Amino acid sequence: MAQWTGVSGKRVVITGATNGIGLAAAEELAARGAQLTLVARSEERAAQAIARISARAREDATLEGAICDLSLQGSVHSLASELLERHPRIDVLINNAGAMYTGRRVSGDGIELTWAVNHLAPFLLTELLLGRLLESAPARIVTTASEAHRGRHVAIGDPGGERTRTSRGFRRYGETKLANILFTTELARRIEGSGVSANCFHPGLVASGFNRNNGRAAAAAMTLLRPLSRSPEHGARTLVWLVDSDEVSAISGGYFADERLATASEEARDVAAASALWERSRAQVGL
Repeated sequence: MAQWTGVSGKRVVITGATNGIGLAAAEELAARGAQLTLVARSEERAAQAIARISARAREDATLEGAICDLSLQGSVHSLASELLERHPRIDVLINNAGAMYTGRRVSGDGIELTWAVNHLAPFLLTELLLGRLLESAPARIVTTASEAHRGRHVAIGDPGGERTRTSRGFRRYGETKLANILFTTELARRIEGSGVSANCFHPGLVASGFNRNNGRAAAAAMTLLRPLSRSPEHGARTLVWLVDSDEVSAISGGYFADERLATASEEARDVAAASALWERSRAQVGL
């Protein structure tokens, strides 16, 4: 792959940038001179994040918001169209947004919500922006995965759990994180030699707003885990490194933790499953 010169002056699109590791990563990338597009659920959230990030941003960095409901495929299409119209180059796509729900919920498209947000949204957004990323090579795609994928299984014939309807909460979250790794594996295979890399990473247990949307019990559990958790800034280190460092220019399809290549579960390394999930996901998003 061509030499990578860091994020300074490069267009970086990041989802989930208004809280947690996404916000911490955006702050650091802006401090390094990136041209940031923050994908947020509302104008208010985007404005708040931009105000905070601006305090650390380098003078040549730029900040803008883009609004999207990642649970809705139509909204993802609108976001992609807006980004393609705005930017002749997209150098980095960071698929960081994610959620977990203790009960079974469905999106406005009728898809189980955790699957819609954590897997189908980044899959669809990447597919829609891939042409521009390829034109902008060298470019990078980084997706936030998790060690929660271990011990999980994605039923390729029923990835949305429509037939079983039993998987929820942390188990379901882990299934979507497994899907993120399989997605990265297949994406890297498909774009091999293009100058665009695709990698994913585990941020660690991070003290953030994650899982505080699931009632008092979940919020209390996260509070109890806080002393064992790393800061969002610590959790974002591997993400920033994957985006900015030339050290990983020759690596694509990797799963990282603490700025090192890690070994994902055997299930996550199943290339046949990765290919099958890709085709099933294309069907789910109507491509």
